Amino acid sequence: MTSLVEHGPFVNKKTIIGLFLLGILSATIWIVPDVIGFDASISLRLLAIVLLSIYIVLAFEIVHRTVIVLVTAAVAIIIGITTGLFEAEKSFEFASNSIDFNTIGLLLGMMIIVSVLAETGIFQYIGVKMSKASKGSMWKLLVMMSVFTAVTSMFIDNVTTILLMIPVTFSIFKTFRRSPIPFILAQVLASNIGGTATLIGDPPNIMIGSAAGIDFNAFLIHMGPTIGVSLAASLILFKIFFRNELKTKPQNLEEIMSQDERSFIKDRPLLIKSLLVLFGTIALFVIHGALHIEPSIIALGSAGVLLLISRIKPEKILHEVDWSTLIFFACLFITISIGKESGMIDVLAKTALRITEGNPWATFFTITWLSAVASAFVDNIPFAATMIPLIDILNQSPTIAAEFDHAISPLWWALSLGVGLGGNGTLIGSSAGVIAIGLAEKHGHRITFNQFFKIGFPFMIITVAAGSVVLMLDIMLRL
Repeated sequence: MTSLVEHGPFVNKKTIIGLFLLGILSATIWIVPDVIGFDASISLRLLAIVLLSIYIVLAFEIVHRTVIVLVTAAVAIIIGITTGLFEAEKSFEFASNSIDFNTIGLLLGMMIIVSVLAETGIFQYIGVKMSKASKGSMWKLLVMMSVFTAVTSMFIDNVTTILLMIPVTFSIFKTFRRSPIPFILAQVLASNIGGTATLIGDPPNIMIGSAAGIDFNAFLIHMGPTIGVSLAASLILFKIFFRNELKTKPQNLEEIMSQDERSFIKDRPLLIKSLLVLFGTIALFVIHGALHIEPSIIALGSAGVLLLISRIKPEKILHEVDWSTLIFFACLFITISIGKESGMIDVLAKTALRITEGNPWATFFTITWLSAVASAFVDNIPFAATMIPLIDILNQSPTIAAEFDHAISPLWWALSLGVGLGGNGTLIGSSAGVIAIGLAEKHGHRITFNQFFKIGFPFMIITVAAGSVVLMLDIMLRL
């Protein structure tokens, strides 16, 4: 990745353009509120500039994504202290409380399990098996992998699905001797779509289900048809977006078809142990709500058990963990949390909802699109946490309650659809996306912010549009 360290400051044209654009937009954020008479605190303006700098730096590849979030998290903490958002002596406590350790623990545990699985050769086995099933058709392979990823994400959280599927993708395309990037992008997008369909597929859905008293079956019944249509639309979009990559067959097809996939299994006893632990982990994920145990505890506990029974040196496995991505998440959580503390997300949500003037369907679509666009740029977990109490208040409005006379308010489905599909808009819009990009980078395949944005943002707009129409029609039939 191009960096200031490699080329010196202000030498690279993209760096100059990026910093210039950041300066212009920062000045706009600082001046415009006073011009239009909007009461924006100093902390809110400064933190808006800090968050903006993350996206500009990522878009123009000025420095590595982990470096920029480390710097911006430190700057955000300084702003929080100097503007009185929290006291200096409580800054460490605030920062540590801001980090979603449930997410970090889940990722770490699953990374360890996947690393042990990789030692068995199972990913090469699956890769050859799927390659032979596709008979060299890139389109057939894309459909198989995308649908499998989406369906799996309905019953396992989409981050875990990506951690399991991306190594398979690398194995397949190492055999094909082609770039796996289009298939990695397709799997990220498909995983976020599938995860939106169920209570346990995406963390915001768990939060929404808890706040609204929605169980697994109700979630699947209401969101399933909508997500089914969105997935069908996504396959059409994949055909359009990746049409050039899907045209040709691999040149070494005969070599692939002649391979014996069983020969890639290097350690069958370890494979059996790993799969038993993996399936046990998945089963516990499905019932974790009834057990009142967080997914991170399940993942870390399972990782520990697997390391114990496999007798693999922990140093070897921990070396394979993507620590850069974990640090990225931790620092991003801190920055977003301080931005939330300044009232940034509240201002965005309340301003947009005020525009609807209490109209039920206008509110429905506003929540859907506000959640989608915001979740493309802000982590959907804190945004969902901000929107939940606002929706709870809106549901008490006589106008909305009269129109949406239903056991479960449609506004909850609007929020789920928006935050679920909205994460596809940018590289950092969803946890699954960040994980996939990190894994790709470790294997020598760099996916830039702009590269993801060119595919992800129009994909997000189209799938949210299709999903919101289907969801509206489904709600109207049920009312």
